[in-house]
Amino acid sequence: MINAIIIICAYVIGSIPSGLWIGKIFYNTDIREHGSGNLGGTNSFRVLGKKAGIVVTLLDILKGTAVTLLPLLPFFGDASIHPLILGAIAVVGHMFPLFAGFRGGKAVATSGGVLLGYAWPLFILLIVGFFISLKITKMVSLSSMIVSVIAVIYCIIYMFVTGDYALLILVLILAGFIFYRHRANIQRIKEGTEPKVKWI
Repeated sequence: MINAIIIICAYVIGSIPSGLWIGKIFYNTDIREHGSGNLGGTNSFRVLGKKAGIVVTLLDILKGTAVTLLPLLPFFGDASIHPLILGAIAVVGHMFPLFAGFRGGKAVATSGGVLLGYAWPLFILLIVGFFISLKITKMVSLSSMIVSVIAVIYCIIYMFVTGDYALLILVLILAGFIFYRHRANIQRIKEGTEPKVKWI
């Protein structure tokens, strides 16, 4: 019973559409109708501005972290589900949110939040790698995919050192999600039409 409840909580928390709610409440704007139509931080930056984009990104990160830490709460103390499985469920919730017609974001920030909750040194590495890549390429989508590859390489090495297969499996799944959700971006990158950021 506890396992079922914690799984439902993970999905519901992951389903919180920060970009949609902030856009509607504070800007009277449905970001799904503007820009890329995506509910994530990047489109929030593009449609709502810098402040909203930062808040949405942080909230999307934190919900991944919160779900990963759920087993530490007294109520869920008897749960036997690995925190990374809960993290993966939260990511699915972010991509297919219950509260937004199952049209969600691309899972980058929430995936990062899961790693922050479980393996914070990897999270820091990926943040640094992301901004270095963004500085060079000016493309959020490409930088997101690059850091997902870095995460896989890190976890392969980490697995040989610690034997943590669970982290490698999760990161492989998350990287697959990220590449799948960026299919249109990959095509635009090939065509040279992918939007570039100007603030870095």
